Amino acid sequence: MQRRTFIQSLLAALAATSLRAAEQRPPRILLRSSWQVVNIGDIAHTPGVLALLEKYVPNAEVTLWSSGDLTEEVAAMEHQRFPKLTIVKGSIKADGKASNPELQAAIDGTDFLLHGSGASFVAVKDVMAFVEHTGKPFGVYGITYSGGVDAKQRELMTQAKFLYFRDTVSLGVAKSDGIACPIMEFGPDGAFGCDLRNDAAAESFLAAHHLQPGEFVCCIPRLRYTPYWLIKKGRAFDEAKHARNEEMREHDHAVLRGAITAVVRETGKKVLLCPEDMTHMAVAKENLYDKLPSDVLPSVVWRDSYWLTDEALSTYIRSAGLFGLEMHSPIMCIGNGVPAIVGRFAEQTSKGLMWRDIGLGDWLFDLDQPADCERYAPTVVAMIRNRDESLKKVAAAQRFVQERQAATMQEVARCAVVR
Repeated sequence: MQRRTFIQSLLAALAATSLRAAEQRPPRILLRSSWQVVNIGDIAHTPGVLALLEKYVPNAEVTLWSSGDLTEEVAAMEHQRFPKLTIVKGSIKADGKASNPELQAAIDGTDFLLHGSGASFVAVKDVMAFVEHTGKPFGVYGITYSGGVDAKQRELMTQAKFLYFRDTVSLGVAKSDGIACPIMEFGPDGAFGCDLRNDAAAESFLAAHHLQPGEFVCCIPRLRYTPYWLIKKGRAFDEAKHARNEEMREHDHAVLRGAITAVVRETGKKVLLCPEDMTHMAVAKENLYDKLPSDVLPSVVWRDSYWLTDEALSTYIRSAGLFGLEMHSPIMCIGNGVPAIVGRFAEQTSKGLMWRDIGLGDWLFDLDQPADCERYAPTVVAMIRNRDESLKKVAAAQRFVQERQAATMQEVARCAVVR
């Protein structure tokens, strides 16, 4: 009896020890993100969510499952900020096996799959295969949803532990489509959390071009459709999109030129023309810089080369603000306390409407509306002149975003608990 009692006690102790070890093991999160590197905003999604996970789920072991075009340069930038980050690539094959051992190990070891921010449910095929072959839980963090998906995707989205949409228009469309997962709410774009820095590169560029901190404003152009055929190998020329770009390029950039002219003449600030994607250097030169009045041109700097997210953000935080026709540079600005105005048009998704959701509707402009075009330049000037008021608006938007980040990440932490 004594021997039996001893063995039973030993087994119970071992079981208890194993249970405590399981409870103490950090949760493992597989972040499916990193869609492309030709746009600093698409890059920013990933470090933004990583920074939020670091802050709100600090004990988690996070592996990034990136898309295939993640470059060594961008990966090095992310590792500079997140030195312990493991990055895997690849896909899940039809037989349920990963296309490489590293991805297979990540899938086998993870407790939760988190789909990062994006223009849509970007990696739906990967998530579908993950769920089908592992049965493990997943959630979607900060996407735009435009509808028009098939029943299989709607069913998958309903199975998610949570769906966070980066604008409330998307949330409404998802509900009207009959998607009904347990938690469907507004959740800020992950890029709001991006805090990458390359201060040395930013300071070197600004010094070389005589731009003093606080004495310049950033401006980002864009065409109605990004001409990916110019920057992505194998992407076919799209005649219809090119024609629409040509039709609207003068209309849209005349609004920006008006704002640039007003900034220089009425505030004395300089303007930096800078890119969000690899096409914007040429767009800025042809449609802005080359057409500015002679008295304005000496106060305008045209950046002729692409940059990465860390240098861009280090530049933005040294500026007096930002305006233009892109979305993610303004997102990164607001996330880091910098005033930013958004211009948008019909060809874009509903993502720009998030500016209303976070309390910055006065800084959102629809270039398809003549009244908005007329108000654009005066609002940019007011943003710069009324510095204290602008910073109060930014701080209020930041507080709202941060409250939502905390609430949404609390749910991520709950779902990733080791079971």
